[in-house]
Amino acid sequence: MAERVLFSETLEQKLQLVPLAIVDDSPGAALATPAAPGRPLELRMRSGKERIDFPHGARLEQDRERGVLLHFLANHELLAAELMALVLLKFPDAPKAYRAGVYEAMREEQSHALMYLRRMKEVGVQLGDYPVNDYFWRIVAPMETPLDFVTRLNLTFEQANLDFSKYYAGLFRQVGDAATAAVLEKIHLDEIGHVGHGLRWFRQWKAQGETDWHGYQRCLSFPLTPARAKGNAPFNAASRRLAGMDEEFIRALQVCSFSRGRTPVLHWFNPNAEGHARAAWAGKPWQPNANAVSLEQDLELLMLGQCKRDDALLLRRMPSIEHLERLQNAGFVLPELWPQDCPPGRKLGGVRPWAWSPEAIAQLRPYAADVSSALPMPPSKAWPHAWFSKAIGLQLEKRLGSQDQTATWCTTLDDVLIHVRKWLENGQALLKAPFACAGKGHLRVNSETDLKKMSAWVVNTLRDHGGVVVEPWLERVMDFSALYEMHASNSQRRVELIGMTRMHNDAAGRFQGIQVSRKWGSILDDSIAAFLFREAKVLDVYEKQIPSMLNSLLPGYQGAVGVDAMVHRLDDGSLALKRVIEVNVRQTMGRIAWDWMQHRAGMQNGFLRILRKKDLGKNQIYQLDSESGIFLNDPAHADAFLAHMEFSAGQGRVTCVESSQREKQDCRF
Repeated sequence: MAERVLFSETLEQKLQLVPLAIVDDSPGAALATPAAPGRPLELRMRSGKERIDFPHGARLEQDRERGVLLHFLANHELLAAELMALVLLKFPDAPKAYRAGVYEAMREEQSHALMYLRRMKEVGVQLGDYPVNDYFWRIVAPMETPLDFVTRLNLTFEQANLDFSKYYAGLFRQVGDAATAAVLEKIHLDEIGHVGHGLRWFRQWKAQGETDWHGYQRCLSFPLTPARAKGNAPFNAASRRLAGMDEEFIRALQVCSFSRGRTPVLHWFNPNAEGHARAAWAGKPWQPNANAVSLEQDLELLMLGQCKRDDALLLRRMPSIEHLERLQNAGFVLPELWPQDCPPGRKLGGVRPWAWSPEAIAQLRPYAADVSSALPMPPSKAWPHAWFSKAIGLQLEKRLGSQDQTATWCTTLDDVLIHVRKWLENGQALLKAPFACAGKGHLRVNSETDLKKMSAWVVNTLRDHGGVVVEPWLERVMDFSALYEMHASNSQRRVELIGMTRMHNDAAGRFQGIQVSRKWGSILDDSIAAFLFREAKVLDVYEKQIPSMLNSLLPGYQGAVGVDAMVHRLDDGSLALKRVIEVNVRQTMGRIAWDWMQHRAGMQNGFLRILRKKDLGKNQIYQLDSESGIFLNDPAHADAFLAHMEFSAGQGRVTCVESSQREKQDCRF
């Protein structure tokens, strides 16, 4: 019977229902897997370019669209019957109870195909009118054990049909096609049984003591991933429970994601890029402190905002299912999550870390070969060290033209003293360590007394950073940043202004939080907005002047760039613009906040803050995790840092964080 289903070259013979009862005493020798099942000429499977797109559910009121969809489904049911025949012939020594269940399911698959054929005939379509693909066959037929079969067919493709058949039955009812809806509902009930049968035997054959979910993950091999076990339809947890799946499996699968169609771009979070660049410049190994390690581990989920639906994120520590559920329930589409030890070998559409610093080159080099040569390739070595230091900002500031408050790069203690004394004549001075970021590595000098105390700091910084930046201390009014993306094509390079942000720093310039808005002026105070747009000509500076300079300033670079700037107050009380504080040749917290906002439909504003976990009680964490705000990383798993994002749909003013009660909770690092 199985041979007839597998090898017959007429549809009538293939789909002639096998007897309900059969004796399985002499199954015969094991069959070698054929290249393809027997098929009539018009139903030969094609794996080449000839294909037809899957119909859109919104067009099912059209006979042709219904016919095309039914054609897809009939071929799937035919393939399932053929594969079940194959497993019976290929594994004659499998347990008789298992074989009996497969035989019964094979008969049901024949019945399903016949039901689809009848519905197709009524809308004027015959099986073979459109190309049929061989995907199921290519993935399942090479199985080496019955465990492979239950993993690939029952627990992957048939499990996905629990979503699809239920959902499309509803769609067919909505367009008035009750007959097709009834067919899908019958098939849905049968699929619950097929999945349940596979699950029972999977539990017997997987490693002892292994959970269903971990066993399933282990048994799958690329191109199959757990996400293939979800249909392109609303997730149907109830039917999975009826099939016998446990809650851990169901919840883990629901938050699981996988690239469908587009090859994924691989993202990675390396927030200590400046430290690694400084260590490489000095020829020393990177020695992170506890804060640096916590930043990497606690905040790596921030990169989810950078990921599109079909992308992948490389992680040091996998997040909890509970946290992924919170993000999913809040409306965020999750990318595919890879553990950091995930081996290369998967085709990629690009590689995109936080920064292309030395450790990113080392970590991501194995994946570079997986990127198509037709796409922009990752760099083979880290960008120049100066791109990760304050030096690149000074170069941009110089190109824009001198201002009274221009910073100076100093390489000796005497140079530092000369320039500090210059600024002390009329105010105060600020010293910056070139490879520091987020306001760290700053030293404020108020007087000659401070000048004497700072010598050791300057000497150490010159040794470890190769220079010290000296600039006047300015009365800070507002910090902001311009977000750019540098693109490359075959013939030209393009610099795109993505958006503008408003940064919230403490009095010393250390990062506290950042606001983003689709309409930047709506988050600025009226007086500041008037100054920036009318007097400072801010749009001319950041939309025209700076983009025209970045290509020559950063030759060959592709990716994100942030330019930090500041509005400050002069001695006479008027406002002034410091056009460049620093240039970040990498992702920034502003870009992260901007991209997270894009994931929330209808949201006009976003406010990202980095908080210290130790400063928050359990009640505060609960209160912050609300409809308008969400923790982007998992409070339960974080060691030191929490990333909290608030969203709003309006264009109203937002109170500055410095003057709000939240200031006590903000991180200063």
